[in-house]
Amino acid sequence: MKPGLNPKQVLALRRHLEAGLPLVSRPYQDLAERIKADEPQVLEQMRQWNEQGMFRRMGLVLNHRALGFAANAMLVLDVPDALIDEVGQRLGRVPGITLCYQRPRRLPDWRYNLFCMIHGRQRDRVEAQIQALLEEHLLSDLPHQLLFSTQMFKQCGGRFAPSSTGVPRRG
Repeated sequence: MKPGLNPKQVLALRRHLEAGLPLVSRPYQDLAERIKADEPQVLEQMRQWNEQGMFRRMGLVLNHRALGFAANAMLVLDVPDALIDEVGQRLGRVPGITLCYQRPRRLPDWRYNLFCMIHGRQRDRVEAQIQALLEEHLLSDLPHQLLFSTQMFKQCGGRFAPSSTGVPRRG
């Protein structure tokens, strides 16, 4: 087996990963070719980064609106602290909830600490889905709001490698 990647190749691999995996049958082979390395070297570097905890997850970032999902909403709830883990885990398993996460409250202006993203094609169906979800999980009495998206922003993955100026980018 060849030695690992050199520092320039490591940096180049990180920069390429920021743009996402190439949409080809062998993305790691493609990345290896781009940085003048071999696929096993790239896979070994990815394994090391994963063991070091550099990756929280790998997944797709979809353009929901292009797929017809224009009624996208964030359900925000004020869940008692003692119940946040249990409620968050339960809601995170509900079909149709694509993200579910805890955030700190920002009192006095923002009381909500649990956020659930729901993508839908029609606003009235999303509202009905949320109402049924709240009732089924006995959460209707908790303070909550349903916030529909009004604008789409570009989504991208994490930024890890320094920019060409040498200053790290924020992701």
